[in-house]
Amino acid sequence: MAVYNTDIAAVFEEIADLLEIEGANPFRIRAYRNAARVIRDLSREAGDMIADGADLTELPGIGEDLAAKIHEIVHSGTCVMLRKLKKRTPPALIELLKLPGLGPKKVKVLYHELDIHSLEQLARAARDGRIRSLHGFGEKTEAKILHSIEMQAGATARFKLAVAAQYGERLVSYLKAVPGVDHVVVAGSFRRYKETVGDLDILVTANRTSPIMDHFVNYDEVAEVIAKGTTRATVRLRSKLQVDIRVVAKQAYGAALHYFTGSKSHNIAIRKIGQEMGLKINEYGVFRGKQRVAGQTEESVYAAVGLPYIEPELRENRGEIEAARAHRLPRLVELADLRGDLHAHTQATDGRNTLREMAEAAQARGFEYLAITEHSRHLTVAHGLTPQRLLAQMDEIDRLNAGIKGITLLKGIEVDILEDGTLDLPDDLLGRLDIVVAAVHSHFDLSRARQTARILKAMDHPHFSILAHPTGRLIEERAPYDADMLRIIRHARERGCFLEINAHPERLDLLDIYAQMAKEEGVLVAINSDAHSANQFDNLRFGVGQARRGWLEKSDVLNTRPLKELRALLARTL
Repeated sequence: MAVYNTDIAAVFEEIADLLEIEGANPFRIRAYRNAARVIRDLSREAGDMIADGADLTELPGIGEDLAAKIHEIVHSGTCVMLRKLKKRTPPALIELLKLPGLGPKKVKVLYHELDIHSLEQLARAARDGRIRSLHGFGEKTEAKILHSIEMQAGATARFKLAVAAQYGERLVSYLKAVPGVDHVVVAGSFRRYKETVGDLDILVTANRTSPIMDHFVNYDEVAEVIAKGTTRATVRLRSKLQVDIRVVAKQAYGAALHYFTGSKSHNIAIRKIGQEMGLKINEYGVFRGKQRVAGQTEESVYAAVGLPYIEPELRENRGEIEAARAHRLPRLVELADLRGDLHAHTQATDGRNTLREMAEAAQARGFEYLAITEHSRHLTVAHGLTPQRLLAQMDEIDRLNAGIKGITLLKGIEVDILEDGTLDLPDDLLGRLDIVVAAVHSHFDLSRARQTARILKAMDHPHFSILAHPTGRLIEERAPYDADMLRIIRHARERGCFLEINAHPERLDLLDIYAQMAKEEGVLVAINSDAHSANQFDNLRFGVGQARRGWLEKSDVLNTRPLKELRALLARTL
């Protein structure tokens, strides 16, 4: 039974939540949350490290007790401490924690102040107006709680792209090792780099004697076999993620890959074009009457209807077919096009690696530059930098640049945009930086007019470079704040500044539609990792996927430029 870093981190987060409900020592709670972050950010699976005899106490913040619990979770999937906590915590409180916006502190108040034990009781209290009077809640929070309950009732489980990738990629490696297997690929919304996926669709080509189906249903992560046949099967993993596998003939591989990649709307449009040409297009191929005329490759499917190949990330029926007909398809940006990263943190605030470690990790990836952009002082939870601490870090960057070869560190800050649109640090200090990344970290509930005005005012600041995670959304946890994105994008164009696609899997922000809007308005976008550890540069691939969904080409991305050209562009905003 494989246990992933995501599983271990989830156990530690749940322990921290339940301890917080109980009112345990804050330092103890923080230790579990920090351990969850450390494990989640590892570049290797903790289970593999244990198998290789690694000493887990060498990981930052992991002492002997936590290391022992990691061993326990890897071998059993859980730990005794979590079971004990669950036993003494009302089960409904654990369910309440799954509602967006309801953390352990609020759940604790609801439990002790209103004696709420279930979602039904919570919904009734919200409808009766009893929640708004509690300290730290209010009418807006009460309304959000009720909305979250209603949304959850009709929602189906979805997995963030990075989490689905963790399960899907290991399963693909497992299936590729099965005798007689040729192709193994994950199709569906995963292949289109959607921010979340409901399930995984895996396509396989294999010879007739391959034991692929038996190997699939006996995979050690499988919790339930829903269906099994000779060419298709469906299972549910222990993580609750459903996986469908289909074994297809080699001559139909391209047609099946096109069909199961989607989107449904894109496929319908392609089939309609085929019908107009006397063709039938399905998962088995492209047919004229009974004769198969295409289908072995995806390229052949598109060629059969007179179109060039359309990249999976574009297949949403949002103009890609018309662009293909007119030979105007974009040549989408690739991960290898990035010359550097313009948003990263170190141990100076809430990061987990030193300045040198981050520089060396970026250099190892072939980056030409890396901007160090710590949080500013207003974000106290992240130990944001005061002016004095920022000046000290700037001196440290100068010393490191003088001694390190092959990469340049840029001096920056992720400065808070305050409620009135001013920036969190003085002008004379911001003016000494190479780059100013500005972000909204508070007052997400302002009206559309006030939120928009706040951001526009910040962008007018003479030292403003990039608007970070521009809509403020956290996937399935916090909705985007209400702001006029078209006005913001056009103001960026007028001002000569830039927007960010934040590649962190919790954010993936800009949304793809706004990235495409920025392209159309001539505003460059930076694809940044927002890395808080050296391993999180890996997340850039998800940011690139989001950029590709937004039709971005290499020329549309700020940090595909070499350093000299980048400096010239940044100088226009400072």
